[in-house]
Order: sequence, then C-alpha cells, then structure tokens
Amino acid sequence: MRRFLLASISLLLAACSGYLGLTPYKMDVQQGNVVTQEMASKLKPGMSREQVRFVLGTPLVVDPFHADRWDYVYRLEKRGELVEERKLTVIFEDDRLKRVEGDVVPARATGE
Repeated sequence: MRRFLLASISLLLAACSGYLGLTPYKMDVQQGNVVTQEMASKLKPGMSREQVRFVLGTPLVVDPFHADRWDYVYRLEKRGELVEERKLTVIFEDDRLKRVEGDVVPARATGE
C-alpha cells in the first residue's frame, strides 16, 4: 500500500511540476569545431590540406561526394536554446586552399 501511495504522490508531483515552478535541468550543449577569428586569419590561399587541418583541426563534415570541401560547424545551446551557431566552409582546388566561406572568415590585410 505504501508503494502505491508513494507512486501516486510522485506522479501527481511530476504532473504538477509546471505549476510549482519546477522545470527539468537542461544542460549546456557545445557541439562541433570551435573556429575563432584568429584561427581563420591564419588561413592563406595555397595552403595544403595538412596545413589547414593543423590550423583548424579535423573537419566535422567531410562529404565523400565533394572531396574538395570541408565544413566546420559549431553550435552552442544553453538551457535548450540556441545561443551561438557558426559555419565555416573550406574549398580546395588541386589539394590547395582556394577560398574560405562562412560566418568566420580570414581578415583582409590592410591595403587590399
């Protein structure tokens, strides 16, 4: 009988938790590659794949159908809400860095 009573009270409290101001804990979730402006600024056209991997790390997404494209994606969620999202795409031509696209791009040198 005690188990039934305890289970009933637990279910009632769980059902009413929204009314009591109780909410489930939501963890901060950080996914992907953190790519900073400083890291992106180290990228120069003509760099090899190994040099790019040394600067940015291993890409999160390597598409087997587009071997000359690496995608770096970063997402940060706090309490279940998206706080930050960054995308960086590195394009190669003949195994050399051709261009960089996305939210974080190399800073242009003054005078260009």
